Amino acid sequence: MPKTFITERDVEDMQARGVTSIDVTDSVVLTDLAVERAMKLGVKLKRVETSSPPKASYSPSVNLIAAYPHEPNRPSMGSPLPAAPASDAELFAKIRSAVLARLDGQVNPALLDAVIAKVLAGMR
Repeated sequence: MPKTFITERDVEDMQARGVTSIDVTDSVVLTDLAVERAMKLGVKLKRVETSSPPKASYSPSVNLIAAYPHEPNRPSMGSPLPAAPASDAELFAKIRSAVLARLDGQVNPALLDAVIAKVLAGMR
């Protein structure tokens, strides 16, 4: 996030335009001389807490239907019947083995099991 720097000259210009207070946020930096000048000119400095950054949202150009199809077991062009849905235990085992293979065993197995169980529970 870009920062706004306010100098002594900026404070003088603001006061000349009739500004009586300056909102100071995390993205505003006042020089020491600017603070001194503001106090001499009677310009109040108000600390304003900024809200948390906006949460990520999907762009209107994202095709959510294509990204998350509602029919996950839809047959492919070459297969005549859809595949049978995997049981939770099978899915758990497949995910666990894939993660362990990918991370070359450098993961806490108990933590991995807890994470997989939580994700699978959230999918129901």
